Amino acid sequence: MEWEDDFEYQPDTEAEEYEKSARDAIEAVFDEDRERVFFANQLAIRHERQFFHWITARAIDALIGEGVVRTETRELSSGSAIKLLWHRSHRYYKRDAKRVVQLVEEYGSPNICAALGLQAEALVLEGFARREFLLRGRHANEFGGKKWTKTGHNLDFIFERDGRVYGVEVKNTLSYMKQSELTTKMEMCDQLGIIPVFAVRMLPKNWINDVIQGGGYAMIMRFQFYPWSQAALAKEVATELGLPVDTPKALAEGTMDRFLAWHAKKL
Repeated sequence: MEWEDDFEYQPDTEAEEYEKSARDAIEAVFDEDRERVFFANQLAIRHERQFFHWITARAIDALIGEGVVRTETRELSSGSAIKLLWHRSHRYYKRDAKRVVQLVEEYGSPNICAALGLQAEALVLEGFARREFLLRGRHANEFGGKKWTKTGHNLDFIFERDGRVYGVEVKNTLSYMKQSELTTKMEMCDQLGIIPVFAVRMLPKNWINDVIQGGGYAMIMRFQFYPWSQAALAKEVATELGLPVDTPKALAEGTMDRFLAWHAKKL
């Protein structure tokens, strides 16, 4: 689920200096705010412009191993787990931990997660429609007489304009989407003879490069989109946890402008 600490560790060989830089950056967070409780995904997301999520996870594990950071894993009502973290000098952490868990439980509830998914799909649908793309399929696994049968996956949308057909996958999550799912959706689009587009909050740069090399497009939103009915919760998540959430009425004009310019270049 969205709120679970799921970094999907990778067997890549990152430079030692890069990992040390991540460790130092995360230690600085705890040094500067010694009376606060964090959780692992929160720190990964807040540092994602500098480090891949899994590199931040390794940095956290290193600090735990060194005794700089204390940790406790708690089970949420959903059955998922959250990894709480605080500086070793923070003796009375339990009240802070309770508030963090309470807020994570709230934004990670099934109802909120469902609302977030629908909100992002609605914004993407409206954004493509406003730029005169024709909707050719929704939650579809077939197109042009071809059907994907290898797995049970489908594509959120299939759009067409100027003879170019796009399979669009929408992910309105704070964590990265599963790399295995990204690979599957690219394979699906290739089999169906359409162009993959990933409308997501964030992807690692190397995954973005994989999408580009596969002829696709990564539409990076940077924010998780909440419906207006959950504006108060979005504000709490942004202010108390420092996470990138927003309540826009539509996709930013620049987001669709960039995609349309890319589309035009490919004609």
